Amino acid sequence: MTTRWIESSNTMDALANTLPLLPAACRAITGRAETLACLHDILEQKRLDALFQPIIDMRNGAIIGFEGLIRGPADTPLHAPIQLFSMARQFGLTFELEILCCQVLTEHFVKQQLPGRLFLNISPDILMRHYLQHRDDSIAFAEHSWLEPSRLVLELTENVATRDSERDRLLDAVDHYRAQGVQIAIDDLGEGYASLHLWSVLRPDFVKIDRHFIQSIDHDSLKAQFVRSIQEIAHNAGTQVIAEGIETPAEFQKIKTLGISLGQGYHIARPTLRPETHIDPEITRPAARRPNAKLAIQSDEIEKKLLKLAPPVMANTPNEQVYYLFNQDPELDAVPVVNDNQTPIGLINRYFLVDRFARPYRRELYGKKPCTAFMDADPLIVDKNLTIQELSRIVIDVDRRHLANGFIITDNGRYLGMGRGHDLMREITELQIHAARYANPLTQLPGNVPIIERIGLLLRGNLPFCACYCDLDHFKPFNDAYGFSKGDAIIQLTGKILSAICDPVRDFIGHIGGDDFIVIFRSEDWRQRCQAALNRFEREIAPFFSAQDLAQGGYLSENRREEKEFHALTTLSIGAVEVAAGAFTSHMEISEIAAESKKMAKRMPGNSLFINQRNYRGGAAIAEE
Repeated sequence: MTTRWIESSNTMDALANTLPLLPAACRAITGRAETLACLHDILEQKRLDALFQPIIDMRNGAIIGFEGLIRGPADTPLHAPIQLFSMARQFGLTFELEILCCQVLTEHFVKQQLPGRLFLNISPDILMRHYLQHRDDSIAFAEHSWLEPSRLVLELTENVATRDSERDRLLDAVDHYRAQGVQIAIDDLGEGYASLHLWSVLRPDFVKIDRHFIQSIDHDSLKAQFVRSIQEIAHNAGTQVIAEGIETPAEFQKIKTLGISLGQGYHIARPTLRPETHIDPEITRPAARRPNAKLAIQSDEIEKKLLKLAPPVMANTPNEQVYYLFNQDPELDAVPVVNDNQTPIGLINRYFLVDRFARPYRRELYGKKPCTAFMDADPLIVDKNLTIQELSRIVIDVDRRHLANGFIITDNGRYLGMGRGHDLMREITELQIHAARYANPLTQLPGNVPIIERIGLLLRGNLPFCACYCDLDHFKPFNDAYGFSKGDAIIQLTGKILSAICDPVRDFIGHIGGDDFIVIFRSEDWRQRCQAALNRFEREIAPFFSAQDLAQGGYLSENRREEKEFHALTTLSIGAVEVAAGAFTSHMEISEIAAESKKMAKRMPGNSLFINQRNYRGGAAIAEE
């Protein structure tokens, strides 16, 4: 009896300890039930908001379609799509939710009369299940909205590998919908094994590159190489590539140079309930023409040295007429194709067309057909205001065929003329010879002549910039104490550090001679770049000194009078002067003021930056107004 009492007492104690937890458990159960009720209400009442984000042809800004995106009711915890689909998975309602999303998006797409194709996200397992239920019907979620199947793209979103046992079922489903005219896309390419596996199995019409590889692609050569490789594979496979998550003008322009023609992202347009059906032309213009983008140095180099006049043709021009143009002008390597607004849409290569016409019956079959049949729809298009250096970098990044085909030159987006690859190579070679002639032999950086030319180009263009005169402190005593070999090494290190802080497109570094350098910044963050150079110099100069000299902050050496003299460690001084547009007329004026700023920097202890705060007009300092 006693023993039983003890057991009962323990049980009562345990129950007493549990009682405070019961309300929390009840709340969890109640919350789960409320969430399920909310989810059922959404499914039954179709309480979903349909948003659309445009996918554009980045060459001309034309909208080729919209991706459909879903949001739950704004007044519920299931508004965010992540939460909405997460709860649907927990309650086993993923199939019902995804099919409803497709129906709602299709209905709203048709109701708003949006142009192009509709891209619908759907998981492979949902697609297979839907196919098994409707294999004898048309597409259930599209038929009620009267959307033509040819305007529908099913975007497979699953990010886990499809099992081999399911592969045949997935292929059957895809073939079923393709037979009705539906196209297939694969989302988030590069996110994992699954998307690459699906590509090889399904041979989709579109692949979307995961946004991870698009973000900061203009600063990441590895990402650029990945995207370039994907584009090459896609080109050979007959697949179109869409770049997702484009958020900056620099990313947009970089992706274009890599040969990707389709894109979407916040830089182009955000997802909205009622999207615009036209894209602002400013979006697709080269960065050098956009007022808020990184402004390149405007130059007439391309127009003056590379522009060749070539008669453009319209898209409906018969192939026979293009063939006639080539016969009339043996120097004509390519013919541009333009639309009614004189915006380039393609390019026809002489040798490609002649080769096709030389084959039996090809001329008879295609002679009277529109020239778009033999058109390269993805030509290289550049603005006339690019410099030859900028154009050369673009050509390096894009497909090799553009060197053979040539490139189209535009003025504010409208056709101006053609450029040829071998002419560009000739100009690049001359630039390299010119640079080598005046390069400093120790650092191979541009010398005084190119420095003067760069400053003159900026002044003539009436463009603002910052001139930074950089000089090593206590360098001659170091050279005497440690030898000229180590002195040369420090100069080379300085050139390397200063080169690293420069934007290769916007900024310029020159080696005046000895331990003097000049950096011409067009980058707005030049202060941070200068500070980064000073910090790096301080770190990397240390190995050039002995441990004893580092510990005491300098060293003893004999001066010219054979007296022992203490010298501080070598440091870097930068004197900066901001040059406003129209403030100076000559490089000599800038040189004098930059030299004064450098002297002020050298009076400051350690690695230092002195910024000349005076305002200048006409080369002279003026009082603050």
